[in-house]
Parts: sequence; C-alpha cells; structure tokens
Amino acid sequence: MPTVEANNILVVGAGGMLGGMLLKVLARSRKTAGVDIGECDITSPEAVARNLDIYRPAWVVNAAAYTDVDGCEADPELAARVNGTAPGILALACRERGVGLVHISTDFVFDGRGNRPYREGDPPAPINEYGRSKLAGETAVETAGGEWIVVRTSWLFGPGGKNFPATIWGAACSRSELAVVSDQVGSPTSTTDLSEAVAALVDGEGRGVYHFCGLGECSWYEYARYLLDLAGSETRVLPISSADSGRPAVRPAYSVMDCGKYSALTGKKIRTWQEMVKDYWLRELGPESGVKRKGGTDA
Repeated sequence: MPTVEANNILVVGAGGMLGGMLLKVLARSRKTAGVDIGECDITSPEAVARNLDIYRPAWVVNAAAYTDVDGCEADPELAARVNGTAPGILALACRERGVGLVHISTDFVFDGRGNRPYREGDPPAPINEYGRSKLAGETAVETAGGEWIVVRTSWLFGPGGKNFPATIWGAACSRSELAVVSDQVGSPTSTTDLSEAVAALVDGEGRGVYHFCGLGECSWYEYARYLLDLAGSETRVLPISSADSGRPAVRPAYSVMDCGKYSALTGKKIRTWQEMVKDYWLRELGPESGVKRKGGTDA
C-alpha cells in the first residue's frame, strides 16, 4: 500500500480550476507536483508512464477531464477517450508501479430520477454523454485494480476557472434581469473543500467510491438568488425550465449525493453549500476581493 510521505503527490490536470486548488491545498502538508496536458497526455500510455517514472509519486490525483457537458454531447468520441479510456490508462500505470490513484468523478453518473440523496451503492444510470464517459472512467479505474479511490462530486466552483458564481455575478453587474434554470437540483461544491476532502481520503484507510459535495441542496435558480442576495444585487432572477434553456445535453433533475460514507471514515464535518459560496464570494468576488466589475462597481 502506498504511504503518505514527502514528495508523494502528483496532480494530473493541474492547469484546471480543480487541479490548481488541489496543488495549493495538498502542498500544505506534503510535497506536491503537478502536470497538465502539455506535459502529460493522459490518453497516451507512453506519456503517462514517463511522467510517473519522472515524479515517482506514492499517489496520483486525476483532475483531468473533458467537463463541457454540451461539448461531450457534440463529440462523444472525445469524451469517451478523455473521460472513459484515459483514467484506465492512468490506473493501470499506477497499479504497475504500486502507486495509489484518486480519480475525480461526477454526480452525472446518476439519472436524476431519485427522490433522496444518492448513495455510493445506488446503481448509476447516466443520461448524457458526459455522464456515460465519466462512468466508463470509474469502471476502468476499478477494473485496473491496485490502490484506488473514486470521488464523485457536483457543481464545482472555485478560483482559476469558469464557474457558476463568477458567471452569475459578472452578468448581474451589467444586466437588470437574468433567467436561470429552476428544475435541476444539486449541491454546489467548493474546490477548496473538495481538495481538503481528497487529502483526508488519502490519509484515511478507506478505498473505493466516495461522495463529496456541499451539504444541502438547491436549484440553479436558488443558487443564483442566494448569491445575488448575498451581494445585495438588485438584478432580478427569473426561473425557467431546462427545456427553455436550450442546452443540447439533458441534465439530471435531481443529483444530490449522500456524503455519509466520507464523514464516517474521516470524522470531518462538511460545510453547507451556502457557507462554501459565501466564503468564495468574500474571497474572490466581493468588495474586499479587489475584483473590479463592469458598470463602474468594485463589488
């Protein structure tokens, strides 16, 4: 079993929103390196093997993925290659070297027809190409064997990438009215909290599939309304249906996940999604963040 020691973590996909935060958080307690697509093409067995031999990690955290849900619908072959096949390549190379693997997956492996938070043992039934490709990646990791952890998460936001709070706030600073989908329910999750959860899982004894997301649930409409109420914005938010949004890929109507297995293993309390969003607002978007917005306001 890989042990947690100095110089032991390699983050793959380090140039992305989650990858960048993983580097920052994991480096607090362990020496951490990161590679992105320019250095490590995870669809290439040769590139993966070369990087593992260079960095010689005890653990790899795979944050590399094709996360454009509508893009996956338009190009399912690319989605299958990056999200489905590549994790298996990485998992096999890790197993051959005795390296542990943490693979990040998604709530979109579920069909959204449930009426309670999904547990790890509930049968996946993805309804779009993104979900199908991510489920294929989970299966490939498990099939490869070795020491592995799959972490399913949802509605990620954080600094260093495109995300819902920043998009909504940017739009609200220049528009008086926004239309936001109200019939999709999930759990917003901070990249900071997810990165800390990854560290806790690596340190723990549990292996297999775990869920981690912000505590509680909301629709995208409620999410937007909470953020703008927090900001004191006068921009109106109008609820619309998924059908009216015009998005190519169908989304799960209800993708809230039960994180009890994670809490039982680590003993750690999970913050509510509101606490995560508020913290992000204060640090990254609000008046004290120093970020200037359109319309002559700093807020």
